[in-house]
Amino acid sequence: MTVASNLGFPRIGARRELKSALEQFWAGTLDETGLQDVAATLRGKHWRKQASTPISHIPSGDFSLYDHVLDTACMLGAIPAGYGWSEGPVSLGTYFALARGEAGHAHGHGSGLPALEMTKWFDTNYHYLVPLLSAGQHFTLTVNRPLAQVKESMAAGLRTRPVLLGPVSFLLLSKTTDGSDPIDLLARLLPVYASILAELAVAGVPWVQMDEPALALDLTQKAQAAFALAYGTLARSPAPDILLASYFGGLGANLPTAMKLPVAGVHLDLVRGAADLPDVLAALPAETWLSLGLVDGRNVWRTDLRAALHTLQSVARARGARALMVAPSCSLLHVPMDLTQETKLAPELRGWLAFACQKLGEIATLARGLDEGAAAIAAELEASDAAVASRRASSAVHRAEVAARLAGMTPAQAARAPYPVRRVAQQARLNLPAFPTTTIGSFPQTGEVRKARAARARLEITEAQYEAGMKALIAEAVRWQEALGLDVLVHGEFERNDMVKYFGEQLSGFAFTQHGWVQSYGSRCVAPPIIWGDVFRPAPMTVHWAAYAQSLTERPMKGMLTGPVTLLQWSFVRNDVPRDVVCRQIALAIRDEVADLEAAGIPVIQVDEPAFREGLPLRQADWALYLAWAVACFRLATGVAGDGTAIHTHMCYSAFNDIMPAIADMDADAISIETTRSRMELLDAFAGTAAPYPAEIGPGVWDIHSPRVPSVAEMADLLGLARQRLQDWQIWVNPDCGLKTRAWGEVRPAMENLVAAAREMRRTLAHT
Repeated sequence: MTVASNLGFPRIGARRELKSALEQFWAGTLDETGLQDVAATLRGKHWRKQASTPISHIPSGDFSLYDHVLDTACMLGAIPAGYGWSEGPVSLGTYFALARGEAGHAHGHGSGLPALEMTKWFDTNYHYLVPLLSAGQHFTLTVNRPLAQVKESMAAGLRTRPVLLGPVSFLLLSKTTDGSDPIDLLARLLPVYASILAELAVAGVPWVQMDEPALALDLTQKAQAAFALAYGTLARSPAPDILLASYFGGLGANLPTAMKLPVAGVHLDLVRGAADLPDVLAALPAETWLSLGLVDGRNVWRTDLRAALHTLQSVARARGARALMVAPSCSLLHVPMDLTQETKLAPELRGWLAFACQKLGEIATLARGLDEGAAAIAAELEASDAAVASRRASSAVHRAEVAARLAGMTPAQAARAPYPVRRVAQQARLNLPAFPTTTIGSFPQTGEVRKARAARARLEITEAQYEAGMKALIAEAVRWQEALGLDVLVHGEFERNDMVKYFGEQLSGFAFTQHGWVQSYGSRCVAPPIIWGDVFRPAPMTVHWAAYAQSLTERPMKGMLTGPVTLLQWSFVRNDVPRDVVCRQIALAIRDEVADLEAAGIPVIQVDEPAFREGLPLRQADWALYLAWAVACFRLATGVAGDGTAIHTHMCYSAFNDIMPAIADMDADAISIETTRSRMELLDAFAGTAAPYPAEIGPGVWDIHSPRVPSVAEMADLLGLARQRLQDWQIWVNPDCGLKTRAWGEVRPAMENLVAAAREMRRTLAHT
């Protein structure tokens, strides 16, 4: 029979129970036992939910308190020195110190442990903690996490398939303290993996899922050889049958390597890698199971069951009676949990969607359809056909006026004067000192702010009362920034729920969920909007608040917008038109907002694009096309600004080295980036001797994803490292990212230190 299989399930819970438990634990109101009890309860609920679908292969070991890559590093004993660990199980204290950093005892100022570097998980909006290894790294099995969760599921009367991050992908996702190649550590690492698998085999586990998403990347010959070494070695040890899972794209040039590995099964992402299928069918050994990722694990649209069944049937004909699995394209970590909670979506739109639980139903339906024939799932096929037809025919999806405006845009409308000309105009208008200080935009979203927003949503206060409350917060923030001595102020974004949702709620073509949360990192959850139709801006979105804030001060106020690429990347995007068309529609909407902010007298407009690098395709051959339209969309959005208006942008947790020409082509007047955890290492990409970044840069000097408050000396030291890479005139001084998630008790002292560090740099400059 065809196996209905899942690769991974959302961790946070239907109502974000994990988020609540983590934040209570960090606040000291929930102890370790209580946190672990919540985690165990969620795992049990999720296993039972999947078993009820029914799914034959239910994953275990995919659950994490913070991040599965960090879990793997801790399981393997890959913990840097200084975190209080030597041997044996890793304590929660050490685990969360690696994830979040740890404040010291001297009032939290400048002491404590830094968190591991955090970056994007391939081209998703999930963040993972980057393991930090050494050239002589010693690996040891601290605790067999997959085995522990298998036993936990057995105690609940369920059989599960444990999931491990594969050894090659683990190393390729890691960094070393000395810059050596992590893949050289493979021989040291494999005995620990062999021990994990041997213990699973002894426990009677029939299958283990080994995730190797690095197979979707452009791999060197050395990395391809590492796969052959790794799985050749593991095949000689006792182990369950291994399902090698690749996802997020096709195998491409790695296909011959993957087909030769001595594994019991191979999983393909047929949503993003369908082109591989003919070559896989020709090369895959007859005895090897084939897992087909036919259901999109990264988007919320219903599967076209008839088309998917056709693909499944064609594969079955090609392979005869050989074993098949049906699965999502990747882990369902990247989609919301259950559509049945969404009672406020328009019925027509709701009929076009499928969240994690519904996708499991689609998988089970497809497996049944292959085994029993299309007639056995006739009702499901008819419902799928009706949804496809309804979406295609909906008059609300396509708007002629949007298409006409986009077709009428010319390249000249996206072009500004050369940067040196603009710099002179902006210097005259802004009159800023050396090393000007600012923030990225948001200030703490306190309980008071959230309470006011909730009261407004429940109609417990009037719109006038809500506006008065927000204006009071803005006025207080402006006074505080002036007293602090910041050079470019922000209004604090108190009225904004989320940097994407706030704009999407005011743009036509976006829809929002009640409980459509997905994990971004740790306890940070986001509810991405759904772009279901053509996008346009019915009315100004931010001008009212920015103009009010500017009226309170003579210092320059910065208007804050989310850029078109990020609004696209951090949404669930319609899949019936090309992504670049959707992005251009969004760019026109942001362009209108830029024009209105400038007309209102806002001298600095920041158009954030933290997802710009995230959208880069995994294969280098596809980069040029993406970068061309992504850059064009940013310039379309900002090209309306005059010479004296400074266009800033912000990017965070990205590797910039490979795309510096494109970042320069965006033609922003200043870019702020996250650089604290890498100690300004990311600036190397901006300071290249061949083509250094031509405009201004704000390298972050405060890691806002950690509770630590860095000292003046620490920030000044980072600025000194920045000065080694950049010209003094280029450097802005700012935090790594927005301050929404931090508390005022951290923000005030940290920003005082930041301003003091900038002044120290000015004194240094004056004496040189």
